Order: sequence, then C-alpha cells, then structure tokens
Amino acid sequence: MTVTRKTAAGCAIAALIVPVAATAAYAFAPGAPASSAHTVSLVVAPQTYTVASAAQEPGTTRAVFDVLYTPPAPVVEPSAAPAPAASSPTSVASAAPAQEFSGDAVVAYAQTFVGVVPYGWGADPSDSFGCDGLVQYVYGRFGISLPRGADNQAALGTVISADEARAGDLVWWPGRHIGIWDGAGGIIDAPDWGRYVEHHAPWASSGPPIFIRL
Repeated sequence: MTVTRKTAAGCAIAALIVPVAATAAYAFAPGAPASSAHTVSLVVAPQTYTVASAAQEPGTTRAVFDVLYTPPAPVVEPSAAPAPAASSPTSVASAAPAQEFSGDAVVAYAQTFVGVVPYGWGADPSDSFGCDGLVQYVYGRFGISLPRGADNQAALGTVISADEARAGDLVWWPGRHIGIWDGAGGIIDAPDWGRYVEHHAPWASSGPPIFIRL
C-alpha cells in the first residue's frame, strides 16, 4: 500500500480534530457538570423579615398600649367641711325692724300737702318744702327727729327689700332725692322747682330706689 504525502497529512489533521471535538461535545453536553475551574458559588445567609400592620393583626396596637400604660389611681382628698352660706340681701332684709309708728297715718298726713305747698328750700308748709324738708316735717309730727339732707335721713334707718316696704317707709335715691312710700307703688315728695308736693309713681328714669325703714 502506497501512502502519499497528502494522505499522511490528512491523517495527521484528523487525529488532532477528533479529540478536540470530543472534548467540546462533552463540555456542552446537556446535564454535564461544569468545570470546577469555572464555577462561582454565592452563599447568602438566610434572612427573616417580619412585617406587622394593624390590618394584619387587629387590636395588637391597642393591646400593647394597654399593657404598657396603666392609668394612675385617682387621688382621694379628704373632704373639707362645707363653708357657711353667705348671707344674701334677702336674708338681711328679712330682719328689718317693725315700724314703730303707723305708716298709713304718715302717708295720710303727707297727702294733705299735695298740690298745696310749693317746692323750695324750706321745711315748713308756711314757706316751701324741699324733698328732705317734707320728710323732716312729716316724720317730726310723729315724734321722729330727722336732720336735713336726703342721705343724712336715710343713714338713720335700715335698708329693706322692696317686697318688705310698707306705707310710711322712705324711698331714697342716694345723693339725689328722697320721698315717702305710700305702700301701693307710689311716693309723696317735693319734686322740683316750679312744682308742688306731688303723689305719683317713682320715676323710671331714676332707676330703682332703695327702701329705708325708720
């Protein structure tokens, strides 16, 4: 058998190709294990994550709060003795003294000067009556001596309530005027210049009066 140079060369090339192809086929065969020289391993420690929410565990937040927070017990203080009730104007007024004269008689006597004696500085019906002059003169007739001046006269009596005012008590507007209460919603007084002694209802514009018992 004669082997030519060309044939020998082909055989040599084939001898080189077959091992390489076999190696390649083995490397890329399905399921073939990868070479250790080309293997990379990543090892990650297992991690655990817990996510809590009110929707997942209803009532958890309220329960934890109840455990952590306990309301303090109420402090009980010793009870103090009740303070005595303060006296009111009504209770003071209820202690008003009784009249020591006939109030109706005082009103009837004062009525005799209505429309007769003019207003003035005097304290006598033969001259004139100021508001305090009329009060001084009328009460003097019943043995009650009073000074001049509306405030001076009121200072000698006792303040009473309107409900306890009776005929013959005084009706006083501090610093301004004084008259005699008729017991039926009216007063007898000497009102002002150019007028006479009058019997009329109290002036609403003057405000409520203070009632005085002598």
